[in-house]
Amino acid sequence: MHSVRQDSFIPFPLAHGLLADMKDDTFSTQLWAWTQDRLKLPAGATHIGYVYDGTVTLEHAAGEFKLRGGMYFSAPGEAVVHGNGRGIAISRLGYDGFFQIGGPVEARGRLKYIDGCTDSLLIPPVMMGDACFNLLYFPPGIDQTQHTHPSMRVGMVIRGHGECVTPTEIIPLIPGRVFVIRAEGPHSFRTTDSEMSVVAYHPDSDFGPTHEAHPMINRTMVNGLSARLIDEIRTK
Repeated sequence: MHSVRQDSFIPFPLAHGLLADMKDDTFSTQLWAWTQDRLKLPAGATHIGYVYDGTVTLEHAAGEFKLRGGMYFSAPGEAVVHGNGRGIAISRLGYDGFFQIGGPVEARGRLKYIDGCTDSLLIPPVMMGDACFNLLYFPPGIDQTQHTHPSMRVGMVIRGHGECVTPTEIIPLIPGRVFVIRAEGPHSFRTTDSEMSVVAYHPDSDFGPTHEAHPMINRTMVNGLSARLIDEIRTK
């Protein structure tokens, strides 16, 4: 297990076990990996995982599920991953998310991002402020604008290759590379002759449903008026 340095971008090998313990972060998080071995994920967290290659079994209170490369999951509470495959799991401690399975991920993102890159929101926040999981797609020839994020990011290169540029170094990125970007750490991604796809965990969000605004209440109409605007019938 490695502690997270104060560099902007911290790479990790895809090695079995606990890669980084970030319990002291504003958003208490642990980063795990499994490599053709059994990995037990603890209670008291929601685990967001990505199967990099092979086939694995996810054991959870909801049941046993076979997942293959390119699939992802959200599993609240204790879980076990095992089988002939490799992947990562990010544990958001103290967070109770939904159980979900999805994928395999698409080739490109569906949402426009910056500098020609695109993004898909694979696991959206259950409520505004909750964690989320994304697919980032970088076409060949991208030289991204240097930027920061207000909270840490955890990611993995799943296809193609490129590099991450920080104020102090250039880090090569190849498939299977796992990384942490610290909060407010300046960085940018660059590609040359290859496209690159990355899955990325955000521990928080400024987007998502709230008690005041969500599709069910917004689209419940009373005499042509949204229930969102009728305080006397709103659940207190």
